[in-house]
Amino acid sequence: MNIKASICFYSIICAATNALCAGPAYAQRTTVEPAFPAKPIRFIVPQATGGSNDTLGRLMGHHLSERLGKQVVIDNRPGADGIIGTEIAARAAADGHTWLMASGAYAMNAAVRKMPYDPATAFAWFALLGNGPSVLVTHPSIPVTSVKDIIALGKAKPGYFTMASAGGYQHFVSELFRGLSGIDMAIVLYRGGFPALLDVMSGQAHLLLGSFVTSNTHIRSGKVKAIATCGARRTPLLPDLPTIAESGLPGYDASNYWAIGSATGTPPAVITRVSNDIGAILKLPETQKRFTLEGAEAEFKPSAEADKFLKADIVKWARVAREARMASDK
Repeated sequence: MNIKASICFYSIICAATNALCAGPAYAQRTTVEPAFPAKPIRFIVPQATGGSNDTLGRLMGHHLSERLGKQVVIDNRPGADGIIGTEIAARAAADGHTWLMASGAYAMNAAVRKMPYDPATAFAWFALLGNGPSVLVTHPSIPVTSVKDIIALGKAKPGYFTMASAGGYQHFVSELFRGLSGIDMAIVLYRGGFPALLDVMSGQAHLLLGSFVTSNTHIRSGKVKAIATCGARRTPLLPDLPTIAESGLPGYDASNYWAIGSATGTPPAVITRVSNDIGAILKLPETQKRFTLEGAEAEFKPSAEADKFLKADIVKWARVAREARMASDK
C-alpha cells in the first residue's frame, strides 16, 4: 500500500471511530420533547351553549387556535352542575390536548357532593381569566339603601326578609351573606336566575344576589334597587356602587370566575406556553370588550396563582356549606 492510500484509509477509520463515539452524545443533545400541540385541542365546557362559560370559552378557543396553530374544538358536556364534563377532562391523557373551562361552580360542587375526582389535585391550571361580580338588589319599596340598613332591619324584624336564589352558585353566595350578617331570613330556591329576579321585581321576595347581566337592565329601569356588588373591590361595570364589604358587611367576598386547566401531569412546558398565550389574549381590546358585554372583568392570573386561588376557594365554600348545613340543590 502506498503512502497516499495509507493516509486515505487512516482518515476513513478515524472518521468512523469519531462518529461511533459521538453518536450517543449527539443523540442526547438533539432529543427534545414531542412538539405541542401535535393535534387539535379538545376544550370541554361542562355547561350548555349560550351561557358565560360557553361564550368566554369560545372566545378564548378562537384566539388560542390562532396562536397555537391547531384548532381548539369546543365540546359542551353539560350535566350534574358541570360534574360530568369535568370528570371527562380529569380522566383525559395528561398531554395538554384536553382542556377544561371551569367556573365558581367547580369549587362549590365539592362542598355539597361526593366528587368522582379530587378537585384540589385533578387539574393543572393554565390561568384564571377573570371574574364576574354579582349584584345585591332589593324591591324598590324596601326602606334600605345599604347592607348596613338591611342588617339593621333584619335584626329588628327576624324572619322578615326572603332572599330569592337560583340555586348553585347563587345559593352559596346567599348563604355566605346570611351567615356573615346573622340575619334570620329564608332563602328560596328557583329554577333559574330570571324567575328569581321576577319575584323580587313583583315584591314576592325582598332580596337577590344575582348576576350583573341579568339584573342590570332592571336596575336602570328602576324595577329593582341596587345595593352593592359582591367582589373584594368595586367593579368598573358599576363604579359608583360599593361592595357588600364596604356597605356594611366586612369580610364578604364572592365573585364568579373562569379558569382553564388540563389534567394533572401535563408537562410544565405546555402549561407555561398556554398560560403565556392566555395572558396575551386577555390584554387584547376586543377580549376586554367581550368580557364587559358578559358582565365580567378580564383579569389574568398565571398558573401558580390560579392553583393557589382555586385550592383556597374549595376550602372556603366547604366551610360555608358546613356552617349553613347545605345539602345538594339537585
